[in-house]
Amino acid sequence: MKSRALPFLIPIVLGAAVMLLVLRKAPPGPTPEDPGRTAGKATLSDLAGSPDWLEINRYQSTISRRNFLRLMDDVFTVSPAWRDYFKVGDQAVEIQTAPGESFQLRFAPEGIESPAPRYWRSCLELPAAPADQPLAGLKIAIDPGHIGGDWAKMEERWFQIPGSPPVQEGDMTLQVAKLMKPKLEAMGAIVTLVRDKTEPVTPLRPEMLREEAGKSSAGGDIVRLSERLFYRTAEIRARAKLVNETIQPDLVLCLHFNADAWGNPAAPTLVPKNHFHMILNGAYTDDEVGLADQRHDLLLKLLQGIHTEEANLAQATATAFVERTAMPPYIYFGGVGTAKNVQGNPYLWARNLLANRIYHCPVLYYEPYVMNSQEDHARMIAGDYEGLREVAGKNRPSIFREYADAAVLGLQRYYTSNRAVER
Repeated sequence: MKSRALPFLIPIVLGAAVMLLVLRKAPPGPTPEDPGRTAGKATLSDLAGSPDWLEINRYQSTISRRNFLRLMDDVFTVSPAWRDYFKVGDQAVEIQTAPGESFQLRFAPEGIESPAPRYWRSCLELPAAPADQPLAGLKIAIDPGHIGGDWAKMEERWFQIPGSPPVQEGDMTLQVAKLMKPKLEAMGAIVTLVRDKTEPVTPLRPEMLREEAGKSSAGGDIVRLSERLFYRTAEIRARAKLVNETIQPDLVLCLHFNADAWGNPAAPTLVPKNHFHMILNGAYTDDEVGLADQRHDLLLKLLQGIHTEEANLAQATATAFVERTAMPPYIYFGGVGTAKNVQGNPYLWARNLLANRIYHCPVLYYEPYVMNSQEDHARMIAGDYEGLREVAGKNRPSIFREYADAAVLGLQRYYTSNRAVER
């Protein structure tokens, strides 16, 4: 009988050889103040697995040195400190994977960059569509932000004016998602809701995360820390796994409502103004660049060309929202070091959020309205309805339909203007 050992050993030996080629010793870089945790030598974000640096091999010689530097400086970081972890040479960049270890990514010659491997398709890569179905075949995942329902108080997305119904962000984003889905499908899109009820996607629960919470450098009450790990981290990582491994869409729509500080949720403060903005992935802080998994995530975003598609889509969507709602922009006046304006548009801001970082495709992250503004609160508790109704002294559509219609209009315009049409 022939031995079966050799065929099984071949990929193992080849894998080890590749590892030796791409992982090399480097001078130890600075050790950042650890906002996450340590696994082996690398410092990681909460609940992050050790990154697979060999995955980056797929992107060898796909981006030029000039384009890499432009994106790092202008979009993805907030200071030159990123160079402590990325040693840029003429032909390649050495990326620190752990103290004393690095990965080499070769640059493409100027002008001959290669297409980056990815599961999503840009607008220009989609096949021609019928004129009346500009979204034909476009795979869209709608991610209604937060959880809502019985979880709304735990996740601090709940407040109530005495005598009025409660406002729960997770319930409202799901309502908008369900209004958007048939509108997008009518234009040919293939639409999947990342969640379709007010229940978590993750099978984990807070009590299962108390040991992990005890490792946090943040300190404080273990029960509360485990709850935050559940709804802020484990939940989003579960959604990302579903998006990246099962749905694999061309685009994710992350639906949220904004809010100003409301104080006591049982007797909240209402504010006089509302605003709107959209968030694109970028503006990694110095501490975030110091985390191995976030350096890896940053590279996947950068090398796949996600920023360009996000920015173009967000420009069209922001324009539609402003036309429909006349909301002023939210400006990150105090955001130096945590946010960067995008293309001079006051409605578009780059920030590094977990959801827009670990979804491996373009993400439109919406932050319209202010849940505790006097005007928007009145519209939210009025509920959903067809047509116009007098609310807060004006005839208005349902706030949920207005949100859905503006988001859909932005997508319709973008794909109609930029996608090839069947002849």
